[in-house]
Amino acid sequence: MRWRAVIAVPLLALAAGCETLGYYGQAISGHLELMAAARPVESWLAEPGTAPALRSKLETARRVRAFASARLGLPDNRSYTSYAALDRPFAVWNVYTAPEFSVEPKSECFPFAGCVSYRGFFSEARAREHAARLQGEGHDVFVGGVPAYSTLGRFDDPLLSTFIGYPDAQLARLIVHELAHQLVYVRDDTTFNESFAVAVEEEGVRRWLRAEGRSRDLDEFERLRARRREFAARIEETRVRLAALYRQRLAPEAIRERKRAEFERLRAGRETLVPAGANNAWLASVAIYSQLVPGFERLLAAAGGDLTAFYARVKEIAALERKERLVALK
Repeated sequence: MRWRAVIAVPLLALAAGCETLGYYGQAISGHLELMAAARPVESWLAEPGTAPALRSKLETARRVRAFASARLGLPDNRSYTSYAALDRPFAVWNVYTAPEFSVEPKSECFPFAGCVSYRGFFSEARAREHAARLQGEGHDVFVGGVPAYSTLGRFDDPLLSTFIGYPDAQLARLIVHELAHQLVYVRDDTTFNESFAVAVEEEGVRRWLRAEGRSRDLDEFERLRARRREFAARIEETRVRLAALYRQRLAPEAIRERKRAEFERLRAGRETLVPAGANNAWLASVAIYSQLVPGFERLLAAAGGDLTAFYARVKEIAALERKERLVALK
């Protein structure tokens, strides 16, 4: 599994006008079915038949949830205080789309969530049908399964079987990431939203592991973080080179050949991270989670590590126009 599929927790735009009634129906019914399956964590812990491994993870999640509100300043509500067991490997499957010669993803727009860089489906088959249609129109397409999604606090989002078994640090990252979306969310700017949530999750998990006295886990977390950063740097380098390529006035086949070479170079030695057939849509699905993270980290450092001051500054930047936001984060 790619590292992003473990940490990346994209927002599914659910209760809004969709292109078709079929899409609208699957989104609403899928979400309501998931919510109906959720039971309070306390209920699972009180049940003698709850498996020891699940019990341990639910207890860990409960500690993370409490820490996130008490020590990280994240929303104190009923999100992630219930648990639902699903009979599928992912909560949703997201379809990312990009033009053949552009590194910018196509947006899907919804009244409540605004425009996001993907479209989510509760059925893998439906996601792949949608992707096949877009691919037939000449777009680059990528379908990625994701373990969770956020409703931005409109519902009490539950813990799910799709991620409860993650190692503790990864479980904590996911919970903190999702709660960060509830704190700051900018319409029509997926990269801003996801990069902010990643910056908060990484700092939050670091503080949680330190508070738990888990120095060995913290060391491992930092090692994995360094590897993620190295990969993110290679992703950004590839984006820059491809963007420059697509601006050139070359014959389409010449651009395609150079494009293939760029993705082959990125994949060399990283076969477990970069799938065969990686394209602009896949690149966008990864880049939105890392592109602006360094800027948010600089803001946190400028605030002296004070999360309250950091959040206040982020909210100020969130109110700016997109170009001004980018300048503030550079």
